Amino acid sequence: MKIMKRYMNTALLYAIFAMAGGVFYREFTKFNQFTEKTTLSVVHTHYFLLGMVLFLLLLLLEKNFSFSGAKTGRILAVYHIGLNLTAVMFLVRGVTQVLAPALSSAMNAAISGIAGIGHILLGVSLVLLLVQIRRSV
Repeated sequence: MKIMKRYMNTALLYAIFAMAGGVFYREFTKFNQFTEKTTLSVVHTHYFLLGMVLFLLLLLLEKNFSFSGAKTGRILAVYHIGLNLTAVMFLVRGVTQVLAPALSSAMNAAISGIAGIGHILLGVSLVLLLVQIRRSV
């Protein structure tokens, strides 16, 4: 029961992050009179789908299959790191797109590379989580 409450609280937290990301995107671009595409727009959807929706699904799966075990916490810790690292780098990339500062090619590559590491952590932890759920079904 405690783990299901944790999943619900995590879903709520990511919903708040998603809404904050959406408001920041709208207001920051409006304030800077920026009308082109920017990576800021995907922070909102990443946090809603990969944050809130995933943890709501985990809540339902836990209720039906009790899949959470000793490894779940470590897998989810990697998942949280991956999701938040990805979202932060989307914010960094989006702010640089809006403000257009002079970025060196190394800095530009670093932003993309760190976001890529976040995506890799997300992907690996998601697969490990699915394997763990599959074992309990």
